[in-house]
Amino acid sequence: MNDGSNFDRFGKLSRRSLYKLLVVASALSIGLWGCGGNTVESKYYASWTGALLDVTTARPSAVPGTAKIFDNQTVRHVLRSSIGGDSVKIKLSNLFGKSAITFSGVRVAKSTGKSTIDVSSDKEVLFGGKGTLTLAPGQEMLSDPITLQVSPLTDLAVSIYYASPTTVATVHALGMQNAFVSAGNVLSAASIAQPVADGTWQSYWGLTAVEVASTEKTNVVVTFGDSITDGYRSTVDGYKRYPNLLDIRLKAAGQSRTSVVNAGISGNRWLNLGTGPSGNSRFERDVLNVSGVTHTIILLGINDIGNSIPAREPAQAVTVEELTFSLETAISKAKAKGIKVLVATILPYKGAAYYSDSGEVMRVAVNTWIRNNKLIDGVVDFDKIMQNPADPASMNPLYDADDHLHPNDAGYAAMAAAIDLAKLQ
Repeated sequence: MNDGSNFDRFGKLSRRSLYKLLVVASALSIGLWGCGGNTVESKYYASWTGALLDVTTARPSAVPGTAKIFDNQTVRHVLRSSIGGDSVKIKLSNLFGKSAITFSGVRVAKSTGKSTIDVSSDKEVLFGGKGTLTLAPGQEMLSDPITLQVSPLTDLAVSIYYASPTTVATVHALGMQNAFVSAGNVLSAASIAQPVADGTWQSYWGLTAVEVASTEKTNVVVTFGDSITDGYRSTVDGYKRYPNLLDIRLKAAGQSRTSVVNAGISGNRWLNLGTGPSGNSRFERDVLNVSGVTHTIILLGINDIGNSIPAREPAQAVTVEELTFSLETAISKAKAKGIKVLVATILPYKGAAYYSDSGEVMRVAVNTWIRNNKLIDGVVDFDKIMQNPADPASMNPLYDADDHLHPNDAGYAAMAAAIDLAKLQ
């Protein structure tokens, strides 16, 4: 007999009441209910990215690169996770491959410097429950969740083993971070050797993102640009790129839930193939589709200007109108997805190898357009911050990495200091 109470005539919980309790317990155990009935959901956010290119292609006047071939070798990549969390995912790519490639084994661990890892943190990376992953040309894949407690600004090592000859053309070329390579499967080794020191091993092969899970509200800032965003001429292994230094500022200011990721490609241009796909063609993939993106900082255009005047390749010369249209299109696409957009003025470059007076006219015109744009959420005036007070067309000598185009570490620090952190909230 059931009199409507929670107990039956034998003093046991009724079937209906027991079912209700099980439902509540299950919901609470997997973290779906928060205080006050608010839903609390763990999400994955981009914590590190490397924008990809096809190393075997180049602009018409340049010599294409050669893809690395790995054979019974382990490659250990070191990177910095921007935000913290209790679970990570690793994203591998064969975006520009001409044939399928197989990653024979992947592991992730906390890095303790150079190629050395904290072996107690070492975890296998699985894809659909499997320890190997084969990607067809053009394919990318996120790993299964990996339980790993990560704090903000934690250095991670992602080690990849290639059992048989594997040609990897998909790469983030200017890593400004040494990779380490060793014969055999040494995925879990405490440290591994680096066979050469000629600068060719400062890249990320087939590795494009690390995502970190959290239930906390998180902002993701994607910095989009060329070699100045990529950190060319900054200290290798020093995390001195302006996005890294901006990240450090944010964490010091208490904004631990703001992630900063880098979508720079050295040599990149808006309209034409420079190094890597054009800015127009990659903006959606490298900014709009980044997990959790809420903000972007755009700094791109100096390579378009420098390679147009005097026209090194006449068919690839661009105009101010084409550059501002590219900017306007990117801004509109980001705003349509609810992404806040900051646009940076183009740095002074007088004295650089491709400087010209007519190119300077273009640079000034583009910067004027940026400063007067009403669509964007903020202007980052790198031009004024970085210019030489005695000659505004040239870079301040204190910030110049000696090629009159790229900043040194102090210059990148000045750039990071110029960004209004309140606009990234």
